[in-house]
Amino acid sequence: MPDLTRLKASLRSAPVVDRDGYDYMVHPVTDGIPRVEPDLLREVARALATVADLEGVDYLVTPEAMGIHHATALSLETDLPFVVVRKRSYGLDGEVAVHQTTGYGEDELYLNGVEAGDRVCVVDDMLSTGGTLAAVCTALGEAGAEVVDVVTVLRRDDGIPDLPVDPSSLLRVEVVDGEVRIEE
Repeated sequence: MPDLTRLKASLRSAPVVDRDGYDYMVHPVTDGIPRVEPDLLREVARALATVADLEGVDYLVTPEAMGIHHATALSLETDLPFVVVRKRSYGLDGEVAVHQTTGYGEDELYLNGVEAGDRVCVVDDMLSTGGTLAAVCTALGEAGAEVVDVVTVLRRDDGIPDLPVDPSSLLRVEVVDGEVRIEE
């Protein structure tokens, strides 16, 4: 496993807030709050590059918004391009709309720029309830793409749905009594 010293240290001091009964941790990796330091983002990108199955992948796919900086950093680390699944429709030919439900909200997502036969790796900040990743994978399937891997920085198991592949994560975390704990 790659060195995750900075990530672990930053998680230990992350505040937890209540979002309608859901214990939500606030962290640069998941929220951009406080600021995202380059050394932390670099550490995360290098680690993602080592755990993700990128062999034969055409490009990365990430949901808006908090997966974007991770996909950007991983793209720079691996020279793979990426596509952003957006929260608004552009009405382009081939656009796939899908409903997303998470532990703390719901939204519509729109996938563009993906074609049948494309091989992709989905990248996101957090796997928690799995609602976002399930929605993205559904949209990719509707577009005819093959999901080779799903990789997240953090994983918090709050009822993960079926995904086309077993997801990989750098760290598993849980929130207990208002504190973030790293599962070693």
